[in-house]
Parts: sequence; structure tokens; C-alpha cells
Amino acid sequence: MFGWEFPPHISGGLGTASYGLTKGLFKHGVEILFVVPKAFGDEDQSALRIVNASDIRLPFEDKEFLQFMNQIEYIEIGSNIIPYVNPELFNKEVPETETAEEIRSKVFSSYYQFAGGYGKNLMEEVSRYALIASMLGKQKDFDLIHAHDWLCYPAGVAAKHQSGKPLVVHMHATEFDRSGENINTEVFAIEKFGMENADRVIAVSNMTRDIVIEKYGIHPDKVVTVHNAVDFPPGMDTSDIRKNFGEKLVTFLGRITFQKGPDYFVDVAYKLLQKDPNIRFVMAGSGDMMEKVIKMAASKGITDKFHFTGFLKGPEIRKLFAISDVFVMPSISEPFGIVPLEAMQSNVPVVISKQSG
Repeated sequence: MFGWEFPPHISGGLGTASYGLTKGLFKHGVEILFVVPKAFGDEDQSALRIVNASDIRLPFEDKEFLQFMNQIEYIEIGSNIIPYVNPELFNKEVPETETAEEIRSKVFSSYYQFAGGYGKNLMEEVSRYALIASMLGKQKDFDLIHAHDWLCYPAGVAAKHQSGKPLVVHMHATEFDRSGENINTEVFAIEKFGMENADRVIAVSNMTRDIVIEKYGIHPDKVVTVHNAVDFPPGMDTSDIRKNFGEKLVTFLGRITFQKGPDYFVDVAYKLLQKDPNIRFVMAGSGDMMEKVIKMAASKGITDKFHFTGFLKGPEIRKLFAISDVFVMPSISEPFGIVPLEAMQSNVPVVISKQSG
């Protein structure tokens, strides 16, 4: 299984979904090798074995060595110029001497330290990750390849080509979900490439399945819907904390990016406060729209009613849900959000946009 992130080092729902899936498969007796670009050593490996791509030795032909060798002209003279050797020993030793071609193909090895995450060298890391996958496809014994989202599709395809084993690609969110109609054509091409080379495509909702078929041209028989699920611990008792609250608490939890519609949350907050000032709003998460959203709240004069917590994990999320009166997910396009399921499991009413799978 190839995944770009794994708890507790996650930036959104992708790692959470992957983790839940591995635990479910483990209960059915499935052995899983989970390959991440960068492992930190504190991942829960009770249901799988983590492979750190940064620890895999990567073969490559040394460019300087090849340039040097290409400048040398090799002429075979068939002479016993090896010192202190008689003709009989010469004839025996020559076949065991490295030929020019063998020297030219000399291979060195190295490691590539992945940064992980989603930095500016992301495309380079996706390519390097695929090279690692190609090696693992040769070396490891397995029955099935499972690749999560576009970052891992080239890796999945590379492993398939080396091993001949079937490939399942998991579409958690399409480029159209993330960017609307202003898509990154390079990402779109990788998504399409991965799905075309896969034996099966898993879509997390029927809405996502429709996008895969209509916008990527993937044959309907190849695409199956498997909805996300959640394994979320029950909420904690916060009755003592709630006693100190004189206001209702409305929560947004997710990446503060275009796809999640955080600006709509601010607009809704402003309208609600015109009707009832006894409400407080929490935006939990991080992303490239954070600064814009804070400025929006300031321009509307409602920052005194807003709390921006930054990215939250595990126990912090459970505590937030435990004190929330309602959870709002105003996504512009949401394939199948896991967070609403976590909120419902915490007995928090949920309001979601109609563009949700």
C-alpha cells in the first residue's frame, strides 16, 4: 500500500482514511506493507508494517563516472601485457578481467531523504517515490498494490509494471474538488494516468465516481464506490466546561483551503451574529487561506467572536466536538468528508453543503 501520509503526521483526511482502512483490513487477516515517503518512528504499526522510503537504497548511474568513461577509447589488442605472466596464465586470466562494457555499467547506490508533506519540491518527490516503488515491486512478495490519491499513483503504476500484480487506485479527492475548474493540468494528467493503468478505481462516493467517469473518461465498469467510515472514540464528558459557556459554539474543522469553503463559514457567521450575538465560532485547521479568512473576519468586525486554533489532532479534536453545539462543513466540493462522521459520532448536529458526496 502506498500512502503519502500516515497518523499522527497528517495534514488532512487522507492519512486518517488510510489508517482506518488498514485497521479494517487487518481485522480480516490482510497483511499490509505501508510505504510512506518519510516515516517518523512513532506511527502505530499494530495493523501493518511501515516502510520508510527514505531508508531505501536507491541505485543510480553516477553521471561523472559515465562522462569520464565515455572519454576513454578502448582498443582490444589481445596481448599478454599483464606483467610477470606466462601465456598459459594470460589466457586463463583475460576472460575474468572486467570488460569495458562491464565497467561502463558500474552502478553506485544512494539514499534520497524525502521531506514528506507538500513542499515546493513535491513533484520531484513524487517521481523519486515512484522509483522507490519500482524497486519494491521487484524485491517484495505481495498479492495486490493499493495507491492512495494522485501523489501515489505513479508509484503504484511503477510497482505494477515491475511485479505484474494488480493495481487498485483510491480516489479520495479529484483535482476538480481541490481547484474547481481552474485545475492543475499536471496533477490532472497524473490522476488520469493512474486510473487508466489501474485494474480497479475506488471512489469514496457516488459523486466522486461520476466525476471520475465523466471528466477523466474512465470506464464505469472499472470504478466502484466504497464509502469512507470512521473509527472515532466516544466524546468526553465536558459538562463542567460547558457550565462556563454562556454562548453557543459553532465549529469548522478542516483544511483552510479553497475546497473547504472557509470564506463561506465567515459569511454565515456574520449573518448569524446579526440575528443572535450569543454565538461563538471556532475555525480549527490550517491552510493557504488562513490569512485571507482572518482578514475577512476583521473586515466584518467579528474577530471578537472567532477563535482560530490552528491544526488539531486526536484528543484536541474530541474535546472540541464535546463542547460544540453544531458542526458546519461548507465545502465547495467534498467527495466524502470524514469529519462529519466524527462529529455525528460525538453527538454533534452537522450542517453540510449540498456539494458533498
